[in-house]
Amino acid sequence: MMFTPALTAYPLLPARVHEVCGPAAIGFVLWTAQQMDADLLWVREEWCPEQLDPLGFGSFDPARLVMVRTKAQTDTLAVAEEALRDGAVGLVVLEITAPLSLTAGRRLQLAAAAGGTTGLCLIPEGMGSNAAETRWHCAPVFDPQDSTLQLWRLIKNKSGTFGGWLVRWDAEARCVAVVSPAGERPGSADAPG
Repeated sequence: MMFTPALTAYPLLPARVHEVCGPAAIGFVLWTAQQMDADLLWVREEWCPEQLDPLGFGSFDPARLVMVRTKAQTDTLAVAEEALRDGAVGLVVLEITAPLSLTAGRRLQLAAAAGGTTGLCLIPEGMGSNAAETRWHCAPVFDPQDSTLQLWRLIKNKSGTFGGWLVRWDAEARCVAVVSPAGERPGSADAPG
């Protein structure tokens, strides 16, 4: 994996719809909402068994989250499209359980552009829409010194290059910070200098 020093394509391009997958995708969503200082509308189908635990949100205030549960993905798409177009919240998250058609993906992009709202689709790995602006794969990284360390890989980018970054949440600055690989961190045996 090649690591690049600067995190490109993040923060997410506003007024566009992006995708995220992987075991740390929910962390990506919450960190993005915090960094944007945005209220969050989360749309998902009611049959999904997983529950969000506000105690696991870190420093994100759960009072800024509105959860909408729908009967089917067509309802999820309709609610998300209206919310994106309305522009009342800064970030609209929708959980996708089946592949999106190009038409559905484009409708979401047009709604995001009209409302100036950022959209983020949580997708299963290996699934995605051709209409997405960017697609991220996020996974936790074990580090005994930093429980927030994650590996973010940009695997689709309509307006730039791909890359991989070790990142952590900087609670004091309220932003995502890029971290050097272990052998290059200050104090490590392999660090230059």
